[in-house]
Amino acid sequence: MTGHRAHAGWWKTVVAVVIAIFYLLPLYIAFSVALRPPTDTQSLWAFPSTLYLQNFVDAFTQGGVGRALLNSLVITACCIVLIAFVGAFAAYPLARRRTRVNSGIKGFVLGVMMVPPLSILVSLYTAMATVHGVSTYWGIILTVTTFELPLSIFLYTNFIAAIPSALDEAAAIDGAGPARTFFSIILPQLKPVTASVAILTGMQTWNDYQFSLYMLQAPQMRTVTLAIASFFSQTTNNVYAATAAALVAIAPAVILFLFLQRFFIQGMVDSALK
Repeated sequence: MTGHRAHAGWWKTVVAVVIAIFYLLPLYIAFSVALRPPTDTQSLWAFPSTLYLQNFVDAFTQGGVGRALLNSLVITACCIVLIAFVGAFAAYPLARRRTRVNSGIKGFVLGVMMVPPLSILVSLYTAMATVHGVSTYWGIILTVTTFELPLSIFLYTNFIAAIPSALDEAAAIDGAGPARTFFSIILPQLKPVTASVAILTGMQTWNDYQFSLYMLQAPQMRTVTLAIASFFSQTTNNVYAATAAALVAIAPAVILFLFLQRFFIQGMVDSALK
């Protein structure tokens, strides 16, 4: 019976292999482009016969990818911390006190998630320019955090709602207030959903282009997305160095996912079903 089941499930392996190839092909093409000289005109499907590393050098010297990586790391790290902390802290009363007001707040949070950021970009830029937040770390961090908070609150609210309220009651009997109950009882149980929030909002922040394009106009404040875009203009089009810069840019994202992957699926499933 076991052998029959293993034989019957061969198609699942085939589907998994096809999906893996589908996702790995763009990465293969990216390496093929980044490791070949601009004079190489052979098919991109053929891996270059010699490795040309000058594209990576140009990515750092001409595109300023090194400085851009630092800027993106600072912005992303600060946004993840703020989004996770504020989102969890705001979700706790929403999950525990099921009142009409809190239901309205949760509905408002979901509604904000539906608003296209570009629809309010002009007014947002005007407001940030008034308070001198353009081309500053705090300006872009505040902007991105504000737009990513609804997703964080939504995930944390569903997860906390599944934690038995008896734990809160036991803590209250021991004399703990709401803040101490949150930090001592609730927060340690939020590791899975926090990993999901860190990956989802972190990727959005790392890959952000629309806010960075307008909020970070100073060259020294460019993020990795702006550094990659700098290789394309009306006069230049260096796709080889841009691809090399893109490969460098995805490395931190891959490392973050590999580090948190064991929590990611659990957190997403728990937040959706609990």
